[in-house]
Amino acid sequence: MIETPYYLIDKAKLTRNMERIAHVREKSGANALLALKCFATWSVFDLMRDYMDGTTSSSLFEVRLGRERFGKETHAYSVAYGDNEIDEVVSHADKIIFNSISQLERFADKAAGIARGLRLNPQVSSSSFDLADPARPFSRLGEWDVAKVERVMDRINGFMIHNNCENKDFGLFDRMLGEIEERFGALIARVDWVSLGGGIHFTGDDYPVDAFSARLRAFSDRYGVQIYLEPGEASITKSTTLEVTVLDTLYNGKNLAIVDSSIEAHMLDLLIYRETAKVLPNEGPHSYMICGKSCLAGDVFGEFRFAEELKVGDRISFQDAAGYTMVKKNWFNGVKMPAIAIRELDGSVRTVREFTYADYEQSLS
Repeated sequence: MIETPYYLIDKAKLTRNMERIAHVREKSGANALLALKCFATWSVFDLMRDYMDGTTSSSLFEVRLGRERFGKETHAYSVAYGDNEIDEVVSHADKIIFNSISQLERFADKAAGIARGLRLNPQVSSSSFDLADPARPFSRLGEWDVAKVERVMDRINGFMIHNNCENKDFGLFDRMLGEIEERFGALIARVDWVSLGGGIHFTGDDYPVDAFSARLRAFSDRYGVQIYLEPGEASITKSTTLEVTVLDTLYNGKNLAIVDSSIEAHMLDLLIYRETAKVLPNEGPHSYMICGKSCLAGDVFGEFRFAEELKVGDRISFQDAAGYTMVKKNWFNGVKMPAIAIRELDGSVRTVREFTYADYEQSLS
């Protein structure tokens, strides 16, 4: 058995998402780009690239990783590029998307050899978290003034609009896209491509993928544009677990179990958004609060039910542990980082990365 903690990526479960993405691509005509900000574990890119059209990024390092490890079409986006990185960004990208008109004007000439786009902010979104809401008041993410965008249309041939966040509601997606058309339709009709970003949970159970595909096709036909989708979480949902081991149990008003992992270090988004991890089947007469081993008082994965009393050495699998985990893992408290393992389609499991003291030491100075 592999020593815990480790992330376990199941290629069979990953393939289910890939097949759903392939279905949407076929029915809608949209291209799908993996959002590396959510998931960038390149050891499974060999599978994913057969179903997707390329990658999209949020930084120089991500666009380089997309080019070198995934290949195919590579989109570059950043909230702001620096003078010291723009040339390298352009060298790795097929398309570059600027967050603001000022960035476009500053770097348009340097990016003259590739397709150039601009991020639009429609000032509506599906986010229920202010922290993640691109349309929050005073947002820095994209341009919203049609008159200002009109003045730079000769310098771009595409737009990126990212205003969905964990959106499982097709009706809401449809309504917001209608608002985008009403506001920016005249501009969209003048470009060649539009990225609708990520955050659309179209690989989820019971999502109406055919209606979604038809809506995308209608949008594409109406404006004469190539649509891009940027699935991150939708690409890898339910494909990965975080495998941990119970190190200690105690009672302090509730039954507690401490595991060899940390929510702050290994599933940080759960802490940021005040959410709990997922354990299946989460049934049984024995309730435990599962706690991380860091010194943070709130390092708690959640409270779950088990069929048997937990004891030292028992293993627990936290579900849905791919998105925003491996890309955010950190060395808080010097807690050992989880290894990364892959369950191949034939059922065999192999470890593709382990982290050691040397990695911790060399991350510092």
